[in-house]
Amino acid sequence: MLMPEPQTGHDRGTADPDRNTALAAALDRLSLEGAIFFRSEFTECWAYRSLTPEGMAETLHPGARRLIIFHIVAAGRCWVSPHGGERRWADRGDVIVLPYGDQHEMGGLQEAEVVPIETLFEPPPWDSLPIVRHGEGGDRTDIVCGYLHSGDPLFDPGLRAFPPVFVVRPPEGPMAQWVRSSIDYAVAVSENSLPTGSIPTQLPELLLVEAVRLHLASAPAADNGWIAAIRDPVLAPALAQLHARPGHKWTVAELASSAAVSRSLLDERFRKVLGRSPIRYLTDWRMHLATGLLATTDHGVAVIARRVGYDAEEAFSRAFKRATGSSPGTWRAAKTAVAREL
Repeated sequence: MLMPEPQTGHDRGTADPDRNTALAAALDRLSLEGAIFFRSEFTECWAYRSLTPEGMAETLHPGARRLIIFHIVAAGRCWVSPHGGERRWADRGDVIVLPYGDQHEMGGLQEAEVVPIETLFEPPPWDSLPIVRHGEGGDRTDIVCGYLHSGDPLFDPGLRAFPPVFVVRPPEGPMAQWVRSSIDYAVAVSENSLPTGSIPTQLPELLLVEAVRLHLASAPAADNGWIAAIRDPVLAPALAQLHARPGHKWTVAELASSAAVSRSLLDERFRKVLGRSPIRYLTDWRMHLATGLLATTDHGVAVIARRVGYDAEEAFSRAFKRATGSSPGTWRAAKTAVAREL
């Protein structure tokens, strides 16, 4: 399969091909190993719980501590919830990524009993791509599932550079067409019971890289120093703290203490590598998280404001409008309208 020209943009937004040259170069150098491992046909009502990260790694890639898990929604609509947390919704053509392979639950539009995923298929090794069929015979949701393994710091669960789960909708154009073609190919492989060894390993690798590229396009300083920052001995521990607790009322002094450096050194590194102060980066990171929550959850604006560190909805709305040019409600309505048109 031919790789589409790299595109960037918000998780459910439009592409901007002029951004993220450094990010694209860094992602192109990622070392990944992966495979598409099964296709699922779920019918309402349905829900399942995945294996633990350790159990998933032992089952699919012995020797790995954790895997990166992704799901492509080929048809229908579903939700995913890591750690029993909030539900993120995904529609046809969306790519769901669990960058640390966290245990999670998935389900459809109606409430259903949650069953362990391992009860729905025979354990590997598989001679051909397995098909999981589960549900009560109602409306159908098709999902293509895959995994990857990487030792890159980008996927270090200690740093938590990503949320536990994120949903990416490729913008219309070559990328979306390529994802659809990849889904069709995976479905064809499973329907024809072709040997698992006939599936090109590059397919899940390319899908994951493009999903990460799209997600990070709206991350603070993604277009210059973000990848370098998570490898920086001064910045990495500070970023780990900010990413793990974005709602905390951080001060530069507290952040510097957590990273075991002076305030002046921390501020200097943030400005030199990321082009902004620590507190400005925190604000921008909160807005990055907020756009994801607005796009993929049903939470009200007040709930999202509290999740990303704002006690008052009004203060959050002002900060969001400064960052995006729209109020949270207007931004969500526009994204919803675009999603319905696709």
